[in-house]
Amino acid sequence: MKLTMKMSGLALALAFSANVLAHGAVTPQAIDTSTLPQIGEEWADTNPYRDVEGDAKTEILRVGASAYNQNCARCHGLEAISGGIAPDLRYLAADFDGDEWYVYRVQNGAVRNGAVYMPKMTEHLSQEALWAVRSFVESVAVQE
Repeated sequence: MKLTMKMSGLALALAFSANVLAHGAVTPQAIDTSTLPQIGEEWADTNPYRDVEGDAKTEILRVGASAYNQNCARCHGLEAISGGIAPDLRYLAADFDGDEWYVYRVQNGAVRNGAVYMPKMTEHLSQEALWAVRSFVESVAVQE
């Protein structure tokens, strides 16, 4: 009985490890932002799409959801609900402080002990795509 339980635990651990390691390197996917309001070269300090309304906001959220699902969901979870691999972005405040953390992370990525946990997303995605992702995450944020 004890041997069976130990083997079951070992099998579960191996299955979990294989699942986590199966993600491998994440290659960011390009996002078409031609339908979004253009922001320019210099990075905005706060989300320039936050107060947009109407059809433009609908398009920002559509592009943001697509960009998130292609580039972020693997680690941050579907619908931005983290499974524990990476921070749950739904709790990131929709204000200057939250934007400041977000900009720092997408510009610098995340590296721990020499291992890249998140690439520098600004090397792969435009400011428009990344602010659209931020807008999508804000649209599914947890209200406390």
